[in-house]
Amino acid sequence: MLHAHLTTLHVVSLILEIFATQHELTETLLAGSGIAATDLDCADTRITRTQELQVCANALQLRSDLGLELGRRMHVSAYGMVGYAALSSATFGDAWRLMLQYPALLGTYFKLDMHLEGELAWVSASDYQHAPALEVFNLEMCLASLKLISDDLLGQPLPLSAAQFRYGEPDYSARYPHSFACPLQFDAARNAFAFPASWLQQPLPLADAVTHREMLERCRKQNSEFNTRQAWLARIRQLLTEQLTAPPGLEQLAQQMHCSPRTLRRHLQELGTHYQELLDELRFERAKTLLGQEEWPICRIAEYLGFSETASFRHAFQRWSGVPPSRFRA
Repeated sequence: MLHAHLTTLHVVSLILEIFATQHELTETLLAGSGIAATDLDCADTRITRTQELQVCANALQLRSDLGLELGRRMHVSAYGMVGYAALSSATFGDAWRLMLQYPALLGTYFKLDMHLEGELAWVSASDYQHAPALEVFNLEMCLASLKLISDDLLGQPLPLSAAQFRYGEPDYSARYPHSFACPLQFDAARNAFAFPASWLQQPLPLADAVTHREMLERCRKQNSEFNTRQAWLARIRQLLTEQLTAPPGLEQLAQQMHCSPRTLRRHLQELGTHYQELLDELRFERAKTLLGQEEWPICRIAEYLGFSETASFRHAFQRWSGVPPSRFRA
């Protein structure tokens, strides 16, 4: 998770929308994420995947079928440029090939794949490497959204032939047919849904060759910029991770990145973050790992993370998570 991509506030905003009638829950939903309610008013705000997952974890405590509900609200328009490029594609198959070409622009937590088995096309999601407790939630959101995107692209419901899930049947499985109106199999060998492969040849109602070429060029440019920025951010995080015991200051970090402090600040601002936020994120993730190991006393964790006093670490951890480290460990 420490090298996760930055993302928008879209999922967080949808979660708050789902609980909109319970205004008193806003603070609970955002607890420990570092996201303020006022941040939601800025369309350009970017957050880390760690922050997004924290809000998801908070909300999942209040509603177990949240992944399915979010997936049913994430239309193709929620995916920005790549969504509009898919809408303007000539056929359903063309749209899918485009989306699979730019997974970073989809913002998924999974490796997506489509392959043919006989007369069926299977869409699968695999290689999840984030918070284990949220895997089912993220899988439900991912596949339910992909089904909804398919409906949006076609302008009509895509008939499914089967849906398979690697986990056991949840107690809210009666809600699955809202997204997967087909035979369901749990404890299966994969996470995927299938539809007749003949639909891949279906022309799309909003196909437009001129618009598609323009959107495709924008996708290529956006993907290139995204990958460049993420590689740059990953290098910063790597340097900070290697020096958590004695973190470099901004000027020293800039030297290690072979740039000026001003340039470093500007790049971080463009990525929607800043030096202290990145350092706090890395410290928080490492602290949670070490708190899970009983042989690490809290005073030693504080020292390892570069805090001069244990009290300073306790205060920081309370700010990051909403609970003191001793309670988190318990």
